[in-house]
Amino acid sequence: MPPPQQRRPIQIAPSVLPADFARLGEECQVLEKAGVDLIHWDVMDGVFVPNLTFGPDVIASTRPLVDLDFEAHLMVVEPDRLVDRYVKAGCSTVLVHAEACEHLHRTLGHIAELGAVPGVALNPHTPVSAICHVRDLIGVLLIMTVNPGFGGQAYIPLEDKVAEAADLLDGFDCSIEVDGGIGPSTVAGVVSAGANRLVSGSALFRDSEGLKHAVTDLRTRAVAAQA
Repeated sequence: MPPPQQRRPIQIAPSVLPADFARLGEECQVLEKAGVDLIHWDVMDGVFVPNLTFGPDVIASTRPLVDLDFEAHLMVVEPDRLVDRYVKAGCSTVLVHAEACEHLHRTLGHIAELGAVPGVALNPHTPVSAICHVRDLIGVLLIMTVNPGFGGQAYIPLEDKVAEAADLLDGFDCSIEVDGGIGPSTVAGVVSAGANRLVSGSALFRDSEGLKHAVTDLRTRAVAAQA
């Protein structure tokens, strides 16, 4: 059983990577109507990961259209140069990769000073111990269950890593988020291990019964695994 503070309400945080980029605003509105909890923006720079996605101006253009919180997952080199712009664009949570931050403690403190929730993302190979000395600064720990850079990848089984994170964060006010291959067949394992925030892209957008069904089904499975 995860420690008490990890039994937080389940949050569904869809990635909009599979969305129609020509209709991003409308796609966000559809997700809101489907019952998601926030929007997860996968920000890629073509350097830290081999893909390019959303700049802050794109995110800002959709901000007035929905009431959901936005979180920016910065898969970029030198994230310190961009943090301010994504907070200004309307992202209330900013996640930076431990692998990309030369001074992680300073970066997280700066995000908090901007009024946003600081978060740390860990690639599959990066040990949970990387956050050991910044646990008091982070509000979200994102464990990647695929190698970052593209949507639609196969899930890497890292339930043990999620459980290790839950133990490490015992007593700290921090959500555990997972991203990569999360869908009906993988959600129970990560939630049972201690995750409460679920990033899902392809599994939601490809559901033959529509987004609302996909969101409801994922939440139902997650809540059952958390019980």
